[in-house]
Amino acid sequence: MMKLKYIAGIFLIGVSAFTCNAQNKSTLSTKMESQKSIIFPKGEKITNYNFTGKAYLQMLIAADSLNPTSVGNVTFEPGARTKWHLHPGGQILLATDGVGYYQEKGQPKKILRKGDVIKCPPNIQHWHGASVDRYFVQVAITNTQNGVPVWLEAVTDEEYTQVQTNK
Repeated sequence: MMKLKYIAGIFLIGVSAFTCNAQNKSTLSTKMESQKSIIFPKGEKITNYNFTGKAYLQMLIAADSLNPTSVGNVTFEPGARTKWHLHPGGQILLATDGVGYYQEKGQPKKILRKGDVIKCPPNIQHWHGASVDRYFVQVAITNTQNGVPVWLEAVTDEEYTQVQTNK
């Protein structure tokens, strides 16, 4: 009987070790897959007052005298968003991960998903950011030839949570 308990104990220790090892491999695999899907680094936390919530920016290209186009990777945590703003030279947004929103003044809000592209016309007031419960990553391509972005008022919680429509 003692020998049977001893064998059962060793068996349970082996099963436990195997299960823990499998869980660790699964967690490691998930982390590695998540890192593989990241196209550009998350960047630094944005600390200006043009955003509500937590957002991060990794500048990829700064506009200069030879090419007045800036390109930045922006990561929005759930609920984070820009203020209303406009771009005198227009802007293009490339959704690369998560779920986000885009809205032009007076138009219905659009839901953005990985692979969606938005062309923001020059001087059109708009905002963009993450959905309520999902993060959102975008590459923002901004033409500054006609001037820098003009930041306006914050997007109210009521505006942010209005019923959205698909594109």
